[in-house]
Amino acid sequence: MSTIVRIDQNARRSRASVFGDLVFLAGQVADEKSGDITSQTREALAKVDDMLARAGSDKSRALSVQIWLKSMDDFDAMNAVYDAWVVPGDTPSRCCGKVELADPAFRVEIVVIAARSPAA
Repeated sequence: MSTIVRIDQNARRSRASVFGDLVFLAGQVADEKSGDITSQTREALAKVDDMLARAGSDKSRALSVQIWLKSMDDFDAMNAVYDAWVVPGDTPSRCCGKVELADPAFRVEIVVIAARSPAA
């Protein structure tokens, strides 16, 4: 039976959960809420990279990405950052939509499911 590993856990959530060969990330947002969509997307993706590494994976192993935007007006600018981040040939399935985020200052939130690296 596989053990569930929870990373950076508090009473409400874990920033990542690992079960078997799968890594489930909580939504990642920028800490610097005053930034524009470009800076917030860069920071959220950097946090994705960090959490995946802590869970024994990386962006080349991403299976699914959900991107939540405050405004679809930010779609093209977010995609410019996202397209530079993904690994060519290893692009995950993806969806993107407009949602009301937990804090009005957030412009983007990113949720990822990935496979663990074979050596993890």
